[in-house]
Amino acid sequence: MDNCKRLFRSESEARLRLGHFESESKPRLLVLKSESRPRPGVAKTEMPGNSKNISTFFLFFCFPDLITKQKQEHKSKLQMKFQKINEGFFKQGHTTHLNEIYIELYITEGGSGEVNNEHEVRQIEISRRQPTEETPIQCNDIFKSSPEQDKVIRTVLTRGVAGIGKTVSVQKFILDWIDGIANQDITFIFPLPFREMNLMKGKKLSLINLLQCIFPEIEILTLIDYVKNKVIFILDGLDEYRLPLDFQNNESLFDVRESTSVDVLLTNLIKGNLLPSALLWITTRPAAANQIPSECVDQVTEIRGFSDPQKDEYFRKRISDQSIAEKIITHIQSSRSLYIMCHIPVFCWISATVLEKMLGETESREIPKTLTQLFTQFMVFQTKHGSQKYQGTCVIDPHQTRESILALGKLAFQQLQKGNLIFYEEDIRECGINVREMSVHSGMYTQIFREEFELDQVFTFVHLSIQEFFAALYAFLSFILNNENILKQKVTGIHGLFSKSNMTTLLKNAVDKALQSENGHLDLFLRFLLGLSLETNQTLLRGLLPQTATSSHRTNEIIKYIKRKIRENPSPEKSINLFHCLNELNDHSLVQEVQTYLNTRVYGRLSGAKLSPAQWSALVFVLLNSEEELDEFNLRKYNKSDECLLRLLPVVKASRKAELCECNLTEESCVTLASALSSNSNLRKLDLSKNNLKDSGVKLLSSSLKSPECKLQILRLEFCNITEAGCWALVKALKSNPSNLRELNLKYNKLGEEGIKKLTDLLEDPHYKLKKLLCHRRIHRFKCFTVFINSLCNPLHLQELDLGGNKLGHSGVKQLSHLLEDPQCKLEKLQLVNCDLTEESCAALASVLGSDLRSLDLDFNELEDSGVKLLSAALVNPQCKLETLRLCNCSLTEESCAVLAAVLVSKSSSLRKLNLSANYLEDSGIKLLSAALEHQNCKLEELCCLSFCIVGGCAVLASALSSNFTCLRGLDLSSNVLQDSGVKLLSSGLENPCCKLMSLRLCKCSLTAESCAVLASVLSSNLGIRELDLSKNALQDSGVKLLCAGLENPHCKLEKLE
Repeated sequence: MDNCKRLFRSESEARLRLGHFESESKPRLLVLKSESRPRPGVAKTEMPGNSKNISTFFLFFCFPDLITKQKQEHKSKLQMKFQKINEGFFKQGHTTHLNEIYIELYITEGGSGEVNNEHEVRQIEISRRQPTEETPIQCNDIFKSSPEQDKVIRTVLTRGVAGIGKTVSVQKFILDWIDGIANQDITFIFPLPFREMNLMKGKKLSLINLLQCIFPEIEILTLIDYVKNKVIFILDGLDEYRLPLDFQNNESLFDVRESTSVDVLLTNLIKGNLLPSALLWITTRPAAANQIPSECVDQVTEIRGFSDPQKDEYFRKRISDQSIAEKIITHIQSSRSLYIMCHIPVFCWISATVLEKMLGETESREIPKTLTQLFTQFMVFQTKHGSQKYQGTCVIDPHQTRESILALGKLAFQQLQKGNLIFYEEDIRECGINVREMSVHSGMYTQIFREEFELDQVFTFVHLSIQEFFAALYAFLSFILNNENILKQKVTGIHGLFSKSNMTTLLKNAVDKALQSENGHLDLFLRFLLGLSLETNQTLLRGLLPQTATSSHRTNEIIKYIKRKIRENPSPEKSINLFHCLNELNDHSLVQEVQTYLNTRVYGRLSGAKLSPAQWSALVFVLLNSEEELDEFNLRKYNKSDECLLRLLPVVKASRKAELCECNLTEESCVTLASALSSNSNLRKLDLSKNNLKDSGVKLLSSSLKSPECKLQILRLEFCNITEAGCWALVKALKSNPSNLRELNLKYNKLGEEGIKKLTDLLEDPHYKLKKLLCHRRIHRFKCFTVFINSLCNPLHLQELDLGGNKLGHSGVKQLSHLLEDPQCKLEKLQLVNCDLTEESCAALASVLGSDLRSLDLDFNELEDSGVKLLSAALVNPQCKLETLRLCNCSLTEESCAVLAAVLVSKSSSLRKLNLSANYLEDSGIKLLSAALEHQNCKLEELCCLSFCIVGGCAVLASALSSNFTCLRGLDLSSNVLQDSGVKLLSSGLENPCCKLMSLRLCKCSLTAESCAVLASVLSSNLGIRELDLSKNALQDSGVKLLCAGLENPHCKLEKLE
């Protein structure tokens, strides 16, 4: 009755209606017609409160199972539409079930939804360098927030280049819901492709009207409680929408019954004015992402296509003959340009279509190695296939084929100029294509160009790259057949009568136009046009167009022109496509020149080398197209200068880490880096330490840190001559974009008291999620120091803090201990190197070792044995989680070893790493530690005892290494006078089968070639050692030769030798 009262004007009316329905012997769904005439194709619908639909609403509440029935009917219709996938085309009569060939795509969280104007092929070249730290998101989990987000996600924007799998991901999401695999809390899913919304242009509809048009099977749209019932709207293909989405000026709409234009409906749905509890999933190509205001988007995801293993998996699933599948994989891997493009699933399909046919033939033909060759073969194959399928003959009508190609080419070229990927009937007619006859009379249209299923007025090429190929083919054939240069402005009058064009002029015009394009939309078009200019590729065309003449021109002339443009062009990114163009022309001279140069340098280093601008561009191309992962870019391998950084900027953007420490950089480099950080860059770590950037440089960097596109997580600015002005600029930038940066290093800069105050404000911001802060030295002198310390517990995210070099003393440590005692404090790593700490400080620290602290660094403090005693009492406490303890140069003796040995054998101890370097432990202290290492309770994995710790304790260490119970994985005895005799004693333990050591460091230990012979034997027998450091020892050539004998042994597993 409560539900009924809510629907009707009074309780008496509700009871009256209740009596009416109870008297019905056979309940049925009644929808009373409206007196007004509904618009064609639009059902007139009234909402609760209108007596004409009272019976419908009441029946809904009386029979709750009705919604289940309607949901099942809706699922059945969606299943019919989405369970099959037509790779490439429709209307071929052959479809595949999506689940048979579906491969989970690589989807990541990140980005802002801001515009990316680079050509999509270029974006793929960058995004294939996937940051390994990013956690992939399963397609079915895109509305689930991560633990760090802690927010409700209503709207998800998914970006991805054309053909990357956005629509297929939508299909999979819907099918898994239908099949009961995922998201069963959803009542209804409403897919609303933007290309369908284009067909609603000029119509006035309410949101309910719109849904009834597209989903007529759901008769209860007006009855659904959209708060209690979870619904998802999927708006697929934002980039294909041709109507304006004016979020700023469109009227606000809150009533789902109110009629308006479709664009107004969409803006209000996205803003949350209409159905604020409904979920939205919007997909788009990157260039259109900024049409949705960032405040309307809760999460941005990116589909990056196939990883390398997924490419192989696709071919094996797609090709039934596995021997051919393996041949295709091998061939694709041999061509870097083809292999990179195969990150796009549609391109894998194109490759499979061509190569399966060619490799399965008995007659051997040249297998395509360039994009132009592959796409030409694809066009030839599809045309012949279509002719046989639709006309029942293998014979191609040359005249009809030529007309079809020119018509498609004209459409492709015109729409490429406008940036359109989908077209409508009026676009088709403008190019002389008969919409009704095209699928009947020519296989070309149905194979290369498709009508969207159930949308007879919407047309598209199978993929953007095919559109670009046909646009290039149109430009080429226009010149061949009509001597017309469509890239050159027409000259009228008498000058036009005498102006002649040649193929070289056409190609030069194309190069110039592509370089002038801000978004690179002609890059692939240029590659195809240059490829088609080669006579070898024109020969392939003659299979379709036998009467077409070939065009001979001096290929060397256009190659020289492209190389000149490479030299003249200051932007390395613009030059990258020109190298791909040279590849299409089969010219590899510049690349080979640089590769030869790299091979002649030690470890491929170019430090001090003088390269020409063209050689720098070639180097960029080589690095970006190498098989090696660009995890870290180190400028010191090349030239430590602003100019070199600028030249290699595309490589920096494609890398995850940029090591630019001590590279003579100035504020000029900050301009370069700012552009990289604010674009679609993979960069996560940037180390600019020990460069004279000054405040001016930091201000330039700060401008990019404000950008939502900036994904930087680690920023190191140690010794960069920054003052409070630079610190203030940095803080303002980080406050405006607090989501990504996790580590900030500002050590050894003159930030001043004002700078520290600004940092304090930043740390107190609850939205800021900094996890690691390496701070200014000597801040203990500032009045704001207490406030700064107190601010460290406020953000709840800080996990690592470095206050090294500050004379904290006992009072400062006491303040810190209050921070650590706070149950909300998440600090795990604390560095207090050279902080003037004493035994008294250890008492304060011991009181908080029961917190979340995992690592404590107390190096270079006068703690003495008494201080370690105080710490040890806390270390055996079961609440203590400390795993790493550094006590280097803390004035310790063998007494501390006895105390720490007792800690190590305690069942409750968590210690895994211990550093006791530069203390006077003597052999007696090492004996005590070694005995602890043999104990079954000891969990220590790394022991570091540098400088003056060991002279004759190698024998006891060898015994410890031989123990069944030892967990030791790393041992560092550097800077101890072990001599060859010490290594010989150690070797007995190292060769023992019980030894689990993986890393051994013996730097500066007074060793000779004699030790090398011993260690060679160890490497041949010990299967665990992966890292060995013998630097700063007088080994000589004879020693190295002895080591090599061990390295050549098949049992040797060594990975790193210094």
